[in-house]
Amino acid sequence: MHLIGVQVIPEQGGRAGFTVEFVGKEGEVVSVCLPNDAARNLNRLNAAERAKELFSELATANLDALENGGDGEPHARRSARSTKDADALEEQLDEGLEDSFPASDPVSITTSTVPTDRVRRRE
Repeated sequence: MHLIGVQVIPEQGGRAGFTVEFVGKEGEVVSVCLPNDAARNLNRLNAAERAKELFSELATANLDALENGGDGEPHARRSARSTKDADALEEQLDEGLEDSFPASDPVSITTSTVPTDRVRRRE
């Protein structure tokens, strides 16, 4: 990946953390979400450096051990999409819609009129 740009996107104005996106020359994008700690030590200036540290740790991680659940670490689970679990997908969709309520509701237009029996006469 030939890096051509880095974008730091604040989540809830930076209070919740930041999403850092690394953009490659061929259009590839690699992103990492960094939650902020209670002391709010993470900011726009150090978020990209922290993301680089995480990717460095990821590059040296033993993924086979994670897949098999070794070392007492939590093992990686396959997503509902990759296992084609329709019930889990439906449950995740419902949770997402509930979390985004009322923004997920369609916009409705209401108008009010006052009916009258008067007929206008032109003179």
